[in-house]
Amino acid sequence: MPPSRRNKDGLLARVNFPLYSVQMLTSRHILVAGGGGSSKTGVANGFEIYELSHDSERYIAEEVTRHETGPSVVMNCATYSNGRKTYLVAGQESHCQLYNVIETVIDSGTRRKRTVSSSDGKVDGAGEPRQRRRMASKESADKSEAKQQVNNNDHSYRQLMFEIKPNDSIQTDFSKEEPLQRVVRIGRNGKIMATAGTDGFVRLWDFPSLKKRLDIAAHSKEVDDLDFSPNLALLVSIAKDGHCLLWDTATGKKVNELKWNVPEDSKYLYKRCRFGMIEGDLNKFRLFTLTNPVGRPAKSKSFLQMWSPEEASLKKSAHFSESLSALSVSDDGRFVAVGTMFSGSVSVYIAFSLQRVLHVEAAHSMFVTGLEFLPSVLDEPAINSATETAVVSISVDNRVCIHDLGYRRTIPPWVAIILIVVVLFLSFVLCSYLGL
Repeated sequence: MPPSRRNKDGLLARVNFPLYSVQMLTSRHILVAGGGGSSKTGVANGFEIYELSHDSERYIAEEVTRHETGPSVVMNCATYSNGRKTYLVAGQESHCQLYNVIETVIDSGTRRKRTVSSSDGKVDGAGEPRQRRRMASKESADKSEAKQQVNNNDHSYRQLMFEIKPNDSIQTDFSKEEPLQRVVRIGRNGKIMATAGTDGFVRLWDFPSLKKRLDIAAHSKEVDDLDFSPNLALLVSIAKDGHCLLWDTATGKKVNELKWNVPEDSKYLYKRCRFGMIEGDLNKFRLFTLTNPVGRPAKSKSFLQMWSPEEASLKKSAHFSESLSALSVSDDGRFVAVGTMFSGSVSVYIAFSLQRVLHVEAAHSMFVTGLEFLPSVLDEPAINSATETAVVSISVDNRVCIHDLGYRRTIPPWVAIILIVVVLFLSFVLCSYLGL
């Protein structure tokens, strides 16, 4: 049986607005977004950035940046960093807003700020001369040292801070009734972006210039989710018309449609979709979807499904007794996390077998709106923790939680071989003694 527990110590933070999106900003910084909308309720809209650390017993989150977006609630967002510049894109009604995220190292001992993501390579230091030639390596060292010191007892000495600055904004949905961007995704190479919304179109854009590449008349109803394949050759889209479609990102042509044997007298809709790598190979991947029954017919189950995109065939599935609301795949493709609608629970599965290895009952008091694994494939210093994986969850209950999976106990291969040899030897001795 997988570990199962009620959520007692997984709370990272409480925010004073409902949460709808969560993204990793660096290897140890998470960004959450949401809001109360344009109504005059006094509930804010915007982003919060938290710095994560581990004290050998539990994860700790410290707020480092808050950015409010006025009357525009943030329902969806995506981030991308190339090591020099960090970008954030967010759906705000019918538009996609691009932000520049400026990273700054703060030396708390001298109260001196040094910007480490300036485009010209200069670092602003109080009373210090500006040195252009050597700043590239100095910027990298400052950022790396700031990130490494998060887990130290004196981590307040140097800290990485962020400033979110609005840049371009483009309209991405053109529905005649209520235009709304429902989802945005950035390709892992940082050169392509996909958006979709209530008009049923999937649109591809050059990133970060936001120059349009393709308009795809993908669905007859609003799109709920998108994702790029790891090699960026495919884009998957799901919508309220009940279709899950695969698209060629170069041409915009439909490659395939995923179909399965729906239980008799039932109707299902896809809710979420995510690709996951196999063995770290960008050209080998699986596709995961969540499907929920419509109208909650008696004894109908919801499913986490694993597909082969090349064959458009369903390989495995795991069923649930309630509707599903959130899905995430770890960056190495080893784990899949699922959030539920009614109980607010979170489960983690092994990707290739869909074996459940962790279940957190009632992680939230309301439905889970977003999940994000901590990075495992890292170019930056990682958080030191004795866990195999960890996933952050958010909800409209304003809570940010984390759920970690400890290393599972397994027998090393060499021990298994020795045990087999010993058993065979003892069996031979016993047979000889008995004269068999």
